[in-house]
Amino acid sequence: MSSQLKSAQNFFILCLGGSLIGLAPVFVRWSELSPSWNLCYRMFLALPFLALINFYYNGSQAFKLKSRKHLLLVLIASLAFAGDMSSWHWSLQFTSVANATLMANTAPIFVSFIGLVFLGHRIKPTFFFILLLAMLGVSIVILAGSTGNSSKIFGDSLALIAAIFYAGYILSIKSLTEKFSPAQTLLLATGFTAIILIPIVFFETRELIPDTGKEWSLLIGYALISQTLAQGLIVYGISKISAHLSSLILLMQPVAAAFYGWLLVNEAILPVQALGGFIVLFSIYLATKNN
Repeated sequence: MSSQLKSAQNFFILCLGGSLIGLAPVFVRWSELSPSWNLCYRMFLALPFLALINFYYNGSQAFKLKSRKHLLLVLIASLAFAGDMSSWHWSLQFTSVANATLMANTAPIFVSFIGLVFLGHRIKPTFFFILLLAMLGVSIVILAGSTGNSSKIFGDSLALIAAIFYAGYILSIKSLTEKFSPAQTLLLATGFTAIILIPIVFFETRELIPDTGKEWSLLIGYALISQTLAQGLIVYGISKISAHLSSLILLMQPVAAAFYGWLLVNEAILPVQALGGFIVLFSIYLATKNN
């Protein structure tokens, strides 16, 4: 396979993962459980599927860490993921699906800044102009859908905090995939994230077990689609594409989330918001062409 075709394949895989993860807020809206318990069940219910995939490809080596340094990196990735997901899940209680997801996906700004200033990543100057264009598209969607009430502003702020955590997650996952396979990386990060979430969710509620088959079906679907499949594709894509470009490509997620919000939970999309979404998609195209 030519390098150009391989690059296109990696781009498609990351875009598909970003599109599928856009369904996550819809699962949360449909669920009767609290936001953090939804997330906790997402992690734990995904573990058996991820373990089977890893055992198939890597055997017993899939469950082993190579050193304490690697353990520390897994912990950093898991803490960042837990912080990202907890902040984002709570933001959904105070703002719209589109706003929460869009604010959380300002992460490319933080990924690029950290990578350039602290990690010595080589980033073309044109990327920052394209990133600015993408953020313009994000801003159009957010401002067009904003009502200006305090609860929505609070929700947007929580989603922005999630973006900072998400940037840390992307950068640490990129480092982990240089030492482990993508499947093993996701298994380790998911397992440790699930453990980290336990004390967090007990502060939120004591209602631990769903009492209907419908709720269990939603949770299993959430774990399979959002954590096993979507995150699996995302982690694989990040392993093949630079961190800053990956974070920009993942702006597919808010565009997809806005579409799913309109299709499945009756959230309106204004024409100007559609324009913002187009700008984001065009920016992704420019970024991949200029990489």
